[in-house]
Amino acid sequence: MKIRNNRMRHWKIALGAIAVLGLAAAGFIATFREGAVQAAPTMPPAMPVPVVAVTKRTIPVYLEYSARTESIREVSLQAKVPGYIQSQPAVDGADVKQGDLLYKIDDRDYQAALDQAQAQAQRNVAALDYARSNFNRGTELSKSGFLAKDSFDQRASTLGQSEAAVAIDKAAIRTAEINLAYTEIRAPFSGRLGRNRAPAGTLVGNGASLTLNTLVQLDPLYVTFDPSERDLAEIQKARMSRHVAVDVSLPDDASVAYSGELSFIDNSVDRATGTITARATVPNPKLILLPGQYVRVRLHLRDEPDALLVPQAALGSNQLGKYVYVVGADGKAEQKLVSLGPVDGDHVSVKGLAENDQVITGNLQKIGPGSPVKPMAQKEASAGETR
Repeated sequence: MKIRNNRMRHWKIALGAIAVLGLAAAGFIATFREGAVQAAPTMPPAMPVPVVAVTKRTIPVYLEYSARTESIREVSLQAKVPGYIQSQPAVDGADVKQGDLLYKIDDRDYQAALDQAQAQAQRNVAALDYARSNFNRGTELSKSGFLAKDSFDQRASTLGQSEAAVAIDKAAIRTAEINLAYTEIRAPFSGRLGRNRAPAGTLVGNGASLTLNTLVQLDPLYVTFDPSERDLAEIQKARMSRHVAVDVSLPDDASVAYSGELSFIDNSVDRATGTITARATVPNPKLILLPGQYVRVRLHLRDEPDALLVPQAALGSNQLGKYVYVVGADGKAEQKLVSLGPVDGDHVSVKGLAENDQVITGNLQKIGPGSPVKPMAQKEASAGETR
């Protein structure tokens, strides 16, 4: 009986040990699993991003301004001599050439005045011929003593008066011809007419300064703009070395462009605005531009060699300034601060990058410094967005 009790005690001890070992093993396994879960890294997946290489090339440096077109010549057409408007050969708004007839004034009075002056001149020329012949005869007679000295002097005086009368007649004829020519109002230069203000039958030139019409020159035109005094030094420097080329475009259609040359800079800066008036002369052979039109003007100052260019869409801003993201050597996004230079279309020149940098141009809101990224070519990224 005693032996039996001992055996039972040993079995209980063995079963307790097995239970303890089982609990310990279960706890170890749970602890191992929990540690394994805690030790597993939670790395986010790499973000696909479009990238482009930094471009290095020579770019032109421009300054751009808002501007207005101005006519080089604009005149008000007025009558020099009084009379009634007889006709208007050139219609309102017509493009005319220099010398074209614009208005015709009734010329009958002026033609009659010219005829009268010419007739008077013919009479006086005949009188001059007689006076000259009489003087020549008197000269021979005075030498032989058959003509008194006083009679000879009278003949000389008559000759001089006849010559003066003929000279007066010539001046009168010239005046009559000028007045007759004034009855035809012709274009002093090539340009475009405005609205007629003196229809046929209107009495003009009778002491009142009535404007018949206006004529403006359209080719070439002035383009006037106001650069700041900060830009003045650069413009003057470029102008001293060469002619400054100017590109002019319409605000709503940049494809329509005109090329000209900087032709004038004023001699003083406006104290109120800190700007100076400048002007370019621009050919307008198709007569599309009109005076007073709003345009954009761009001055070509110089060419900048070896500029590093990135798309403007890749730029970001923070409190430190402008920055771009580039793909780092470890496949993570790296933020680089840059300073901006001249703009060339959709690209801008920067300082602070290397030529071999891969600039991230998309998904910029989804990444930050140190974010894992998966570089994609720009075309590949665009194709993925399309799909």
